[in-house]
Amino acid sequence: MSPASPQTAAVVETEEHQALRAAVAALGQRYGRDYLTRVIREGRHPVELWADAAKLGYLGVNLPEEYGGGGGGIAELSIVLEELGAAGCPLLMMVVSPAICGTVIARFGTDAQKQAWLPGLADGSRTMAFGITEPDAGSNSHRITTTARRDGDDWILTGRKVFISGVDIADATLIVGRTEDARTGRLKPCLFIVDRDAPGFTRSVIDMELQAAEKQFELVLDEVRLPADALVGDEDAGLLQLFAGLNPERIMTAAFAIGMGRHALAKAVDYARTRQVWKEPIGAHQAIAHPLAAAHIDLELARLMMQKAARLYDAGDDAGAGEAANMAKYAAGEACVKAVDQAVHTLGGNGLTREYGLASLVTASRVSRIAPVSREMILNFVSHQTLGLPKSY
Repeated sequence: MSPASPQTAAVVETEEHQALRAAVAALGQRYGRDYLTRVIREGRHPVELWADAAKLGYLGVNLPEEYGGGGGGIAELSIVLEELGAAGCPLLMMVVSPAICGTVIARFGTDAQKQAWLPGLADGSRTMAFGITEPDAGSNSHRITTTARRDGDDWILTGRKVFISGVDIADATLIVGRTEDARTGRLKPCLFIVDRDAPGFTRSVIDMELQAAEKQFELVLDEVRLPADALVGDEDAGLLQLFAGLNPERIMTAAFAIGMGRHALAKAVDYARTRQVWKEPIGAHQAIAHPLAAAHIDLELARLMMQKAARLYDAGDDAGAGEAANMAKYAAGEACVKAVDQAVHTLGGNGLTREYGLASLVTASRVSRIAPVSREMILNFVSHQTLGLPKSY
């Protein structure tokens, strides 16, 4: 059975999930890595694949049916992203637009916000970016300095964000800011929808070595005036709303990484079956076969944790999902890096050529270890939240 085969998940998935995997895999195979590489080389976005995925209902599979979505959850959306990744053409904006922003608005948005955004996010006609990371905060979200203050009925938002994906194509950005609690004076997180053309909201592209269709941006919010209805949800429920978006982000990042790892592994397995320099194909030699088998095992284990996290989240267990989502992201990132590294090594010099398309994944795979939260911060989370060890910070 091929490492990229959707049937590898049959034991723990429903028939509906298996059918979704097969259908998305078929779509991905029509595009593939060559398509995405061409899009990146031309400096544009994968609009054709995005449009086809939207037309088939895949982009909004997790969003409520009454707003044009599929009525499913993160379990279904993660399948879509994983299978596109396994085909070599993942859509990074799926992590941001329907998974983070769509989920937050569906769970906490006003009726007007849901009407304004969810149908477009579901059918792919509108996209939303997500802005949390800051230059001086890094993984410490408690150090976010983007602040919002009231001015009559309006909000005034000021701050900076960095490494924000897809702002150039997004209709708006869901910005994580902080407001002052009137009772304690402490700053608390809040989420605001900032239109791309809002006065005082500017962006500059970050020159990345990473080859991707989605560009990364630094944002400046200079006294951006927002109407009262730009605030998403309850001003006093910021942390709950924030983690409602961050847990799906981690699950979807795991899906992205697992798909990439499967794609690289499938290329290596195919090569090892056919490449012959001695009597037998190189895949017959244990020095080649065993590391590939180990990479496959690691990817399968990471997928199991991702599935657990998605099910917990979709069942409404935010606490359980938080732990599982972090573990899934950690496991998937490690498995992806190892799978890509072993795939390149299996092909030898060919693994570094453009013809085989694996070399660019060496850089791309590292992202799953770094973003949206570093593996060290996940280990911190598990050590003090799960194991009860004291904090060092």
